[in-house]
Amino acid sequence: MAASLDDDFESNNQDYYSLLNVRKEATLEELKASYRRLCMLYHPDKHRDPELKSQAEQLFNQVHQAYEVLSDEHSRAIYDIFGKKGLEVEGWEVVERKRTPAEIREEYERLQREREDRRLQQRTNPKGTISVGVDATDLFDRYDEDFEEMPGGGFPHIEINKMHISQSIEAPLTNSDTAVLSGSLSTHNGNGGGSINMTVRRVTSAKGWGELELGAGDILGPLIGLKIFRNLTPRCFLTAQCGLQFSPRGLRPSCSLMTARHLDQNTMGYLQWRWGPNSAMTTSVVRDTKSSHFTLALQLGVPHSYLMLSYQYKFQDEDQTKVKGSVKTGWFGTVVEYGAERKISRHSVLSGTVSVGVPQGVTLKIKLSRASQTYLFPIHLTDQLLPSAVFYATVGPLLIYMAVHRLIIIPYTRAQKEEELELQRKSSATDIAKKKQEAESAVLLMQESVRRIIEAEESKMGLIILNAWYGKFVSDTSQKQEKAKVIDVTVPLQCLVKDSKLILTESSKAGLPGFYDPCVGEEKSLKLLYQFRGVMHQVISADTEPLRIPKQSHRIESES
Repeated sequence: MAASLDDDFESNNQDYYSLLNVRKEATLEELKASYRRLCMLYHPDKHRDPELKSQAEQLFNQVHQAYEVLSDEHSRAIYDIFGKKGLEVEGWEVVERKRTPAEIREEYERLQREREDRRLQQRTNPKGTISVGVDATDLFDRYDEDFEEMPGGGFPHIEINKMHISQSIEAPLTNSDTAVLSGSLSTHNGNGGGSINMTVRRVTSAKGWGELELGAGDILGPLIGLKIFRNLTPRCFLTAQCGLQFSPRGLRPSCSLMTARHLDQNTMGYLQWRWGPNSAMTTSVVRDTKSSHFTLALQLGVPHSYLMLSYQYKFQDEDQTKVKGSVKTGWFGTVVEYGAERKISRHSVLSGTVSVGVPQGVTLKIKLSRASQTYLFPIHLTDQLLPSAVFYATVGPLLIYMAVHRLIIIPYTRAQKEEELELQRKSSATDIAKKKQEAESAVLLMQESVRRIIEAEESKMGLIILNAWYGKFVSDTSQKQEKAKVIDVTVPLQCLVKDSKLILTESSKAGLPGFYDPCVGEEKSLKLLYQFRGVMHQVISADTEPLRIPKQSHRIESES
């Protein structure tokens, strides 16, 4: 929580310490001295011109706000930990003021949790799946003599023979209780049905949760179930589930128990026992690393026993490409699957899998996942093991994807990125223009004060800022770029001179009055040429480096 807030602070909020030009350890007296000086400079009553008066009022309010926060011990502690955003969290006004930084951080996290709870009440987290089964066996399994008798000249017949739609939404009740409402509709060759389920989950502790499920459907009848999850040790957990199905044939109880253990950092071992209509004992080992995913599973049960081996390789590219293959063999036969998965946009992932089995035949499975919605298209090509079906199921989708990717996806994503970059450039340019205008307004308000300071310093041969530049300095061969990335800060720095001294703190100079950041996100420095006691001095200082002048080491030795 705090980390994300700190990021917001860095990018969006003004640095109050830099605005007042004081150290982060500044005492109340130092804050008052800086505040009084800036108030004298920016007080609206000192300016008669309406435009200057308006600009002075804005700067005066900024300085006043910074002083109010930093001069109050409680607000300053919050600001130091969480930045300006932390002060905007509701609830601080009722918090005891005499607290240590650790207690303030703990209180902030509590307030954040309360705000998160309010957000939770408004979140439904919808999830859905749509599956459309296509029967395209006529493409490969047709017989010429049959098609000659059919009208239409023997065109292959492709039909949708099954569909499945499911949807679920979450309804957070409290921070530990969540209700899930889900429903599904299915149809296969003209026959179909549906069901609706209501699940209530309670998180009992950091180690476990329990779940109660109630369901009803037009095929299997009412259902009641209970599921419990528990962490037994830091490396081992247990899941137990039991249910009771009220079917037309009577009560159908079921029970399952699964335990899992971390074998090493990337490997999990699972052991599952199921009792009921499909009783089985399953054991599996899953190894998941940054570059691969491996699964080995063995099941002994009724009606199916099988051995399954799968492997997935993850390419370390921007599109998160994965290739996968698996072999599954058992009483039902043998199935070999291979395929690939790739991210096609920010929220969309497309995958294709070819399933070749005996006696299942050849099936092409297309899957599109977009955010929390999943679309499945299993296309059954043939009931036989035909090389032509395997070839077209493999090559066809690849050619189509390459064409669509080149002609549609790449131009679309490129246009999207260009649009985002253009919006960022406009936003950055607008922000820089606003800061620049504020800095120029501050410089105008400083002119009279600077004139008096220069006169006072000249009378005693004190500190005169001749030239000062702030920004990103580049090589002499790129002076056009240099001019575009540095700003003249001679007047703002001269305005900060007091008693022939200029002291800058470790805060970023971009927050000083009369300054702004001309090159956001890039490394900056401050370059000064000044005169003290009639002698020229020069210094270059990093953006967040404290600076104190005059200094003997800055002196420019004259050529003899």
